Amino acid sequence: MDMGRERLTLGLLLRLSILLTAVCVCIHVYLETGWQGSQTPPGRPPQSNQDSGQQGRMRQVSAEAEDKSVKRRISYVHTLKKDGLSRKRDGDGEDPSPPLRPHRKSPRWHIDLQPWAGHSPSLEAEAKRFLGYITTPQVSCASLPGEDGAAQEASAGGWAVCLDPRFSLIHRIQSKHCRVYSFGLGVDDRSLERSLARSGCEVHCFDPSLKQPHLQQTEMWLHRLSVDWRDPNPAIVAQRQYANTKKLATILNDFGHREVDVLKADMESAEWKILENLLLEGVLDSVGQLLLELHLHWAGFEVGGDDPSVVRYWFSLLKELERANFQLFHVHWDPAKPHLFLHKNVFNASSAYTLSWVNTQWRPTANQK
Repeated sequence: MDMGRERLTLGLLLRLSILLTAVCVCIHVYLETGWQGSQTPPGRPPQSNQDSGQQGRMRQVSAEAEDKSVKRRISYVHTLKKDGLSRKRDGDGEDPSPPLRPHRKSPRWHIDLQPWAGHSPSLEAEAKRFLGYITTPQVSCASLPGEDGAAQEASAGGWAVCLDPRFSLIHRIQSKHCRVYSFGLGVDDRSLERSLARSGCEVHCFDPSLKQPHLQQTEMWLHRLSVDWRDPNPAIVAQRQYANTKKLATILNDFGHREVDVLKADMESAEWKILENLLLEGVLDSVGQLLLELHLHWAGFEVGGDDPSVVRYWFSLLKELERANFQLFHVHWDPAKPHLFLHKNVFNASSAYTLSWVNTQWRPTANQK
């Protein structure tokens, strides 16, 4: 009886020891596997879920930025391809023309505003600074040797170009490599354009009110087209054979032109946004002289803000123009026009001024035609 009980007790103890051993082995294996799964590679700190999500978002933003940069480069790649085709058409025996220069590899997105003219925003202080700036020429346009003073500017009404031999225009006219772009809305007075055409310039007049898309006169080309600060909606372009407005960079590419010696524009209050686009995209690097009529009786198309902010924006655009090596050499205003400055009579200012700038650092190619 005692022997049976002893054997039963030993059997139970043996079974319990085996069971405890198995449990310990399972716990050890479980802990070992879990530790290896959570261990990070040598030299790399462990990352939390938040860090992983942050890295995922950074990779997504980086991919989007790369995609945008590719889209920005498309127009310049197209420009170089187009120029390569034109060089193939030139045939053998002619010097290959240089490639079309991209207007700007990295377009800017906003204009840097100048500091306020006074300690606080004030229409009087901003207007005084702005009007003083546009009525003070920055460079003289000296007369040609052996000719009278009238030769210093080829002018028609309020429009004027500089023929000073220090700058390129007179030399381009003499070598028959001059090109002129003139933008206007229903403009009847084209006396300056005709004068430059008779001097040997290739003149292109752009007017969206023309009945025909393109018309060649004896002295110049006429196009049913105008300049804008943005290109038209592609869906609208697809419905019409000819778009009425395009950015200047697009027009230059479409016409295959690298440079414009004289750019004249009377855009009836759209000039501020157009000038902003030309500055942001660096298109003015391809322009020798800029003739522009400024309208001051209101802020202009798509220019917002209170009166001091509007004038500060105007002034900042002109300072950007100065930083792009453009110097003012001619200013004209018509005394018969209303004296309105943002719908007010401020310093007896005129509602419109015609200004002419010369790009003092412009170096055109030898042969652009």
